[in-house]
Amino acid sequence: MSGPLQGIRVVEMTGLGPCPMAGQWLADLGAGVICIDRRAEPALPERPKDANRRGKRSIALNLKQADAVTAAKTLISQADILIEGFRPGVMERFGLGPEAMLAANPKLVYGRLTGWGQTGPLAPRAGHDITYAAIAGVLHGVGPKSQPVPPLNIAADYAGGSAFLVIGVLAALLRARETGAGQVVDAAMTEGAAALTSLFHSLLAAGVWKDAREANIIDGGAPFYGVYECAGGGHVAVGPLEPQFFAELVDGLGLDPEWKQAQYDQTRWAELKALLAETFKTRTRDDWAARFETSDACVAPVLSLREAPAHPHNLARESFAFREGYPQPAPAPRFSRDAPQIARPPCFMGEHGAEVLTEAGFDADFINALRASGALLEA
Repeated sequence: MSGPLQGIRVVEMTGLGPCPMAGQWLADLGAGVICIDRRAEPALPERPKDANRRGKRSIALNLKQADAVTAAKTLISQADILIEGFRPGVMERFGLGPEAMLAANPKLVYGRLTGWGQTGPLAPRAGHDITYAAIAGVLHGVGPKSQPVPPLNIAADYAGGSAFLVIGVLAALLRARETGAGQVVDAAMTEGAAALTSLFHSLLAAGVWKDAREANIIDGGAPFYGVYECAGGGHVAVGPLEPQFFAELVDGLGLDPEWKQAQYDQTRWAELKALLAETFKTRTRDDWAARFETSDACVAPVLSLREAPAHPHNLARESFAFREGYPQPAPAPRFSRDAPQIARPPCFMGEHGAEVLTEAGFDADFINALRASGALLEA
């Protein structure tokens, strides 16, 4: 392993989306991540096309059996960090809740990732990114005036969930190394998503933000911060907020220089937006991208997922890695000394069961007994 987290041991209770993403980031940064899966799968000719499982090892355990729980407890007691994304109470029913595991491993950082949090009236309810973003106040601000639109599942699941879980467990790990005491990290996607809106709450309180869509400078309300259709159906993103950058946009589009002085005249925004829309439709997206490539006009082509890895800037920085037959985002961020890398391909469920148990100190007889009882699942 390489990266600044090398030597850190993580157990990930495999679940959906946000928790595996957090585990991937920890693995990308060098942590040794062991997934505890609940089923095994055969080793197919091709690795799973699942970047969230890269850099990890997997053991599949039937946690309905006591011996499987014993194995899981041992793995967690040897870890620095545990991350799980089940509804509140699930880990306790397995016998793997915080009270039991912190008793076995007082330095353990126990990371819990849920949509609503461990407590509160919605804690036991189901939900997804769109519902978490909705009550966090995020969804209301995204989209056209007519109605909000789902911002993929980035806002709550990944930015509000995975990212805040990683921040939380790493902060708690630093504290545990100072004090010798671990703790529980309760990462709620609603709260992480809400934390991302701190600036907008401040602007709203200061009276310089309107609590509506397409009514502000950076939500599509301003003509110089938005997306425009080009000839052929492509789009460009336009965002020259500062006057000197807006001046370069005016020059690059061949508009009347008089517009440079009218950028923040809201009485003319509708006129300017219509003019920009008309002008951008005269050329293709790639034509505009080429024209503004060396400019500070803050214009960029809107690329698809398939196109983004081939952009010259992304190629130059190797922002995407070509693995398992497809491009996937490379580890981020960059470090000057401990360069992260993708340590191993995505793991099959249950691929490393015997290996993981042997490293944890279990002998062959115990491992064979787990196999025979069905506690250790192998394809």
